[in-house]
Parts: sequence; structure tokens; C-alpha cells
Amino acid sequence: MGLLEAIDKFLSTAVDLAWGWPLIALLVGGGAFLTLYSRLIPFLGSRHALDIVRGKFDDPDDPGQISHFQALTTALASTVGVGNIGGVAVAITQGGPGAVFWMWVAAIVGMATKFFTCTLASMYRREDELGVVQGGPMYYIEVGLGKKWRFLAVLFSSFGLIGCLPMFQSNQLADVLKGSYNVPPLAVGIGCSLIVGAVILGGIQRIGRFTEKLVPFMCALYIMGCLYILATRAGQIPAVLASIFHDAFTGTAAVGGFEGVTVSAVISIGVKRAAFSNEAGIGTAPMAHGAAKTKEPVREGLVAMVGPFIDTIIICSMTAFAILSTDLWHASGVQGTSLTAKVFASAMGSGGELLIAVVVCMFAISTMVGYSYYGKKCFAYLFGAQWGFVYEYFLIATLTLGAVWSTGSLVNLLDTAFALMAFPNMIAALMLSPVVMAAVHDYFKRQKLLA
Repeated sequence: MGLLEAIDKFLSTAVDLAWGWPLIALLVGGGAFLTLYSRLIPFLGSRHALDIVRGKFDDPDDPGQISHFQALTTALASTVGVGNIGGVAVAITQGGPGAVFWMWVAAIVGMATKFFTCTLASMYRREDELGVVQGGPMYYIEVGLGKKWRFLAVLFSSFGLIGCLPMFQSNQLADVLKGSYNVPPLAVGIGCSLIVGAVILGGIQRIGRFTEKLVPFMCALYIMGCLYILATRAGQIPAVLASIFHDAFTGTAAVGGFEGVTVSAVISIGVKRAAFSNEAGIGTAPMAHGAAKTKEPVREGLVAMVGPFIDTIIICSMTAFAILSTDLWHASGVQGTSLTAKVFASAMGSGGELLIAVVVCMFAISTMVGYSYYGKKCFAYLFGAQWGFVYEYFLIATLTLGAVWSTGSLVNLLDTAFALMAFPNMIAALMLSPVVMAAVHDYFKRQKLLA
């Protein structure tokens, strides 16, 4: 067995172990616990959350670095990415229509998870070596749980160095541009490195300004494309819904090039892809929301809840319905972003192919930019803020590597690291949940949000 085959086999085994039932129980079960434990009180603040996002409560003198809206768009820049286009396609080709249902379940409970973790990120902040206020899982683990739990913060940050590398984005962008326009993957990788480098070397303020302009536009553009496809295939929607709910609890029989899978595999695939897409429970979004200008931690938690809804319930569902309204997902050898591109091309011709290429470019670049901040934050926690630039240059170089690497091995590597980030983050969120609920009752009472 050659070296590459050995690496592929190791990564395949590692991802299966990492994404076993213990992690699924922690993400879905932990999210369900937080949903019930909160007695749905945060959900009652949805309208208030929109007021916060619109800037009604912004105060430039509050501690932090970016606005509530910029924090949300920075988090969405990372979550609304290629995973919404290629990741959903991977979920369907690996787990069938039923995987979409479990993505929805993971997203709904993930809204509560995002609320708790992002509230904690604002609640337990600490100045770094450069005097900049920082927030995120590593800080609420160390500050909130105490020094004896710091090993969890170190584990989270260590796995984050790998999990936050946006190589999957450059890989899928290269795949689309090569398949549609025969652009060499190496050229795509170099282009990604140059563009992302120009943004991220300006720090979180430049990242925030970049994402607040790009994210709303790219989301609207992609949703309009999906709505066009669904309008032309409206008659297929009832059958699509039926297949999603049926296969979620029965598994999927082999059809064409698609291999049959068990119910347990469908659940695992759906939860994994939802976690990769909206990142609820993984611990990435709290690093962005922890930089928001606010003196009210609960306020930032309410803003963060919006993320999984936009990412998974809206955008991922659009992709899933568009794919499942055709028979293209049955074909063997076509998966990921290439499958979504074929779906758009079948509905819109060359215009659909161009639309996907443009959207994937925007989604991929936005995610690369958002992830760079997360990875740098993990590196700075471990080695000191003054050395954060080292990780930025490392990340820029890996974008070129990601463009030419095997998709399967790359996904397994990143999925494994993501899973290992989730364990310390969810453990801390569950242990600190009483502190969050005390803050919730206080904030909702002061804002008169409860009857």
C-alpha cells in the first residue's frame, strides 16, 4: 500500500470514529437539552433579535471590535459557503433524501446551541497579549470553567488549527471551474490565496466590512436561482417532501448508482453535514460573535440564533429541493458541487452553470475569509496573539494545496477535526448553561420581553 492510500485509509477510519454515535448524541442530544432547558425563552426574542441585527442597540463605545450585524455576517460568511451547495449534495448522494430531514433537526436544536455558546462568548471575554478583547470557546472554557479545565481549551484550539482551514472551499471552487470552464485547479488555488490574503491581512475589522457587503448579496442571488428551479418543477415538490420524511426513518434502497444506506447512517450523514454547514456546536461562530461590540451577552446570543435558520433551514433546503426535484442525484460518479451545478444547468442551461460558478466563487471566498479569523484565533490562543500572522500565511498557502488535493481525503480530514472541536465546546456549553439562563431571565426582564 502506497503512502497516499495509507493516508486515505487512516482518514476514512478517523472520520468514522470521530462522527460516531457519542458525538451525534452530544450535538443533537445536547442541543435538544439546551432547547428544553431554555424553555424556548430565547425563541420568544426573535423579533428583538432582528432589531439588534438592524443596529437599534449598537453603541460604538461598547467593548468589542465589530457590530452585531458584522458579527452575524462574519459567522454566516463561514457557514453559508460551499457546504450549502456541495455539502448538501454530498449528504444526498451519501445518505439519500432522508439526510435532509436530519439536517433540519440538527439545525433546529442548533439554534439553541448557538444561542448558549455565543452568549457565553460575549460573557467570558479576555484581553490578549496585544490588549484586544477576545471571546470564543477557548476563553469561556478557561475563564468560565476555571484553569483546571484549560486542557479542553487547548484541545479545542489545537483541533481548530486544522478544522478551520478552508481547503474544502478552494477544492470545490476548483472542481466547478475545471468542470465548467476547464480552469486548471492550481490556478484557482493561487487565485484564492491572493484574494483571501488581501482581505484577511487587514484584520477582523476589514473582514467584517467585507462580509457585511458580500454575504447578503450572495445569499439573495443563490436563493433566487433556487426559487426559479423550484418554480419550474413545482409539481415535484410534494414527492420530494414525501421522500425526505419517508427515508429519514426507513433508510434508502439502492437506486441506480446510489447505494442503499441504513437509518443510522442517514442520521449520521445528515447531522454531520448540518454541523459542517451551520457549525452549531462546533464552536466556530462563538469566535466571531465574541468580537461583537456589546455589554449585553444575551443580545449577541439572540443574534447568533438567526444563523442556523438562514444557513440550513433556508439555504440548505433550497439546494436539497432543487437537487431532489431531478433524477441527477442517482447518477454514479457525480457528487458535491458538481452535482448542484448539473442541476442548475439542466434547468437554466449555460446560464445556470454560470450562476453556480459565480455563487460558488462568492460562497467559497466568503468562507475562506471567515475561517481565517477562526484559525488565527485558535493559533493566537495557543502561541500568543503577536504570532497570529504566522497562521494567516500558513492558511493562505493551504488554499492552493486544497485546490489540487483529493476531495474525499480532504473532507475526511476536516470532518475529523471538526468533530474533535465539538467535544470540548459542547461539554463547556452544557456545564455553563445555568449561568446563561440566569443572564437570560435578567435580560428579558429588563427588556420587558416576557409577559
